[in-house]
Amino acid sequence: MTVWNRLEPLLGKVQKPARYIGCEDGAQVPEPRPAAAEWLLGYPDTYEIGLPNQGLQILREIINEHPRGLAERTYAPWTDLEELMRANDVPLFSVDTHRAAGDFDLMAFNLSAELTYTNLVNLIDLAGCPVRSADRAPADLLIGVGGHCTYNPEPIADFVDFVVLGDGEEVVGEITDVVADWKAEGKPDRIGILRALAGIHGVYVPSLYDAVHDESGRLVETVPNDPAAPDVVEKRTLADLADWPYPKQQLVPLTEVVHDRLNVEVFRGCTRGCRFCQAGMITRPVRERPADQVRTMISEGLKRTGYDEVALTSLSTADFSGIEQVVHDTVNDPECGGQVSVSLPSLRVDAFTVGIAGQIGKARRTGLTFAPEAGTWRMRQVINKLIREEDLYEAVGSAYSQGWRRMKLYFLTGLPTETDEDTLGIARLARNVVKIGREHHKNPSVTISVGGFVPKAFTPFQWFGQNTQDELRRKINLLRDDLRKEHAVKLKWHDPKASVAEGIVSRGDRRLGAVIEDVWRNGGTFQEWSEKFDLQLWLDALERNGLTMEEYVYRHREEDEALPWDHIFAGLHRDFLWMEWRDALNELGLEDCRWTPCYDCGACTGYGIEHVVASAVPPAGGSQGTGQDLTVGGEVPVTLLATKPGTPLAVTAVGEPT
Repeated sequence: MTVWNRLEPLLGKVQKPARYIGCEDGAQVPEPRPAAAEWLLGYPDTYEIGLPNQGLQILREIINEHPRGLAERTYAPWTDLEELMRANDVPLFSVDTHRAAGDFDLMAFNLSAELTYTNLVNLIDLAGCPVRSADRAPADLLIGVGGHCTYNPEPIADFVDFVVLGDGEEVVGEITDVVADWKAEGKPDRIGILRALAGIHGVYVPSLYDAVHDESGRLVETVPNDPAAPDVVEKRTLADLADWPYPKQQLVPLTEVVHDRLNVEVFRGCTRGCRFCQAGMITRPVRERPADQVRTMISEGLKRTGYDEVALTSLSTADFSGIEQVVHDTVNDPECGGQVSVSLPSLRVDAFTVGIAGQIGKARRTGLTFAPEAGTWRMRQVINKLIREEDLYEAVGSAYSQGWRRMKLYFLTGLPTETDEDTLGIARLARNVVKIGREHHKNPSVTISVGGFVPKAFTPFQWFGQNTQDELRRKINLLRDDLRKEHAVKLKWHDPKASVAEGIVSRGDRRLGAVIEDVWRNGGTFQEWSEKFDLQLWLDALERNGLTMEEYVYRHREEDEALPWDHIFAGLHRDFLWMEWRDALNELGLEDCRWTPCYDCGACTGYGIEHVVASAVPPAGGSQGTGQDLTVGGEVPVTLLATKPGTPLAVTAVGEPT
């Protein structure tokens, strides 16, 4: 059922009606397939935030290539259209064909930020589906989620039917087959499909588990209540990124969106071991895309989309073993006339060289962002971001020498063991960067961006008690006062209120489902947006449900304490994470495991996968690399085997990464 006839008259009454019409370059309306498992893939934020999301674009293409699958997209309508939709009985719809959400079999969301949880609930309600999974009938939508936030799915366990953990490329095909079979049987019951989904590697079905609490309300364990549910649900990991060169048809929007450029993923995973970084922990091991495939995806993507900017995406793009050559080939592509600019969104200062600076600056120079994360070497050892000050100064010097005038430095505050000296170290680094800039330019500028640290599941800091709102604000004021007279430095910071709200749900258990629903029912949507965010909604909801900030946010966890995600396995041994937490408190940093002996975290051995890289050259200029240049004929993917620093690197050439 299309809702276009009811929707179209409303679009003239709202901001940015182009958010809702689809029709992007590259959009392909799938042929109707009544027997197919029909997916509505959603992003719980506005179109301009969700459209560039590569995960949804990749999965949409893969599902539509499946002989038994069909996929369309949806995004959160802004509050003006939502009000009109509810008043005129218009349900949530796809932007591809404007079919009602309820006509699909599954509605699945990418969750990349915890404060979008209330939007998730809102979209389920707008689709005409009961918000709690326990209230759904067999004919109701199956609600699924995936993304980094789902590594602690317990706060939203009451709202979703299934959770995909890890890489989604393979698992969506298996889900499609299971749902198509269920649909062919006439959707006889809901428990049958939930049990079938639980049998897929990487899929967690919350309703098949019970959370057990003691008399004080503290979690004891989370255990299966159905024989179809495994005791522990393991994440799904792709062994070979080369087999999945998606998206092949990146969407080019008709209206302004964030990150409006060609995006090419160069690798997944990270071995740097930053202890605060959930993404770096849960996506191990490193799997690089072959450099030739990266070049092909860039060349074909630029021709098809007409973009003149390409972003090479990963958690630490400058660590890609063929990065400088790929950048060189892109900016010097004769078919593009030297007009293509390359963006490296994730820059490690100890992997940034004059060569890279020179190449990415050939088209147009915007700003460069580096992330030292902490202001002193002591603090960087605690968080295992082993960047020396000379690394930072060499990187910014390289950039300034190649014509850049604006730098942005990103830091966290509220980290474990942080002192005021560590906080003021941020200001000192900024002044030194300005000083280096003045050696090359008359008026260089530096922007300092400071975010409040929020501990996350499956990191060594998952046991850490988060700083209070008042303490985070005190540290920011300390920095602001110290930089008040430094006109070349601009200080920006993330609202501490939003940081503590994020902390409520980042490590919470199932009891928080009632809190999320309470916030939603009291108008708390778009909590990621500063103009809509309201911490008081969260505090009031906690109080009404007999819960406290101390319990969920501010207290330290004990070593043997049951954690809400203990029945989830992200590839990391719990004892490894605890050892890393103790090493952090002892200010002991560990070298990058891609170039050093294995630390037995579990990510490689558990899945039988070594770090897969496109060539055998360690990162340039890095304090954590061996510094040895190795050549393996051509660009055959290779597997790097662990060695001690300073010894020859053992390399095994393989035809296919395994």
